[in-house]
Amino acid sequence: MPNNARSRAVLRTYPHWFCLPAALVFVIFFLIPTVLAFYFSLTRWTLFNSIFIGLDNYVTFLGDPMLKSGLINTIIYAIFTSGLKVIISLPLATLLTSSNVWFKDFLRSVIFFPVLVSTVAVGITFSTLMQPSTGLINTTLGFLGLSQPDWLGDPSLALYSVILVDVWKGVGIATVIFMAGILSIPTDYFEAARLEGGSWVKFRHVILPLARNATFTVILLSFIGGLRTFDLIWTMTRGGPGFASDVLTSVIYKEYQAGFYGLSTAGNVVLFILVTAIVYPLMRSFNRMEVEL
Repeated sequence: MPNNARSRAVLRTYPHWFCLPAALVFVIFFLIPTVLAFYFSLTRWTLFNSIFIGLDNYVTFLGDPMLKSGLINTIIYAIFTSGLKVIISLPLATLLTSSNVWFKDFLRSVIFFPVLVSTVAVGITFSTLMQPSTGLINTTLGFLGLSQPDWLGDPSLALYSVILVDVWKGVGIATVIFMAGILSIPTDYFEAARLEGGSWVKFRHVILPLARNATFTVILLSFIGGLRTFDLIWTMTRGGPGFASDVLTSVIYKEYQAGFYGLSTAGNVVLFILVTAIVYPLMRSFNRMEVEL
């Protein structure tokens, strides 16, 4: 009997051992660095020593005049990029999953191609294309007799120029997610929509409601990416001109550059709390809507 009980206990615990590698990765690469980040945000530290100063770093960071503009720009960036990706990629996915489109595979490859390109390379390329006097975009606009704005040098345009580049790069993965959602819809619904009224009925009454999970996924991923954006902003504008396109991550990076490591660590903690405070309720709301569908 004891041997049988021990065997049953081993059989019950045996599947849990498969979770151990993932648990170790989570603890080593996420949990421990997160705890250390919270601790070092309360210190003035260098590579060799640290001095505990309590909440001073948070008081200083939250009082930074760049923080307000960086926070506003971050929210604007996240809302615009996630919204535009949904607006553009959903019709594209509908088009690329229909049966009467020529060269579908080629068009899918073209739309997905920007996803494969390095973000830094995209930023450098578009910085060149958007040069006010020699860039290809303004040269083309001048040839057509249109105005030639300073895309990255005008404080009112710089952030939105980077947003458009981000959308261009990210719309491919959003389109793929929508395509997966559309292709998972049973064909019976499309047949019924075709009999009822054609393409608009199919889009309005079949694709929009039944691909809602894909929409939630695109919004969440794009919104999180927008809140955490850094590489494209830094490559194209470095937060300029002035502080016009600064986001939270670029403000934090500038603190690192200046040698204020504890202050910038506090900024990272603030960013972590901000992302969690915005995304977690959004995710709960989407999950609740999924259950009601």
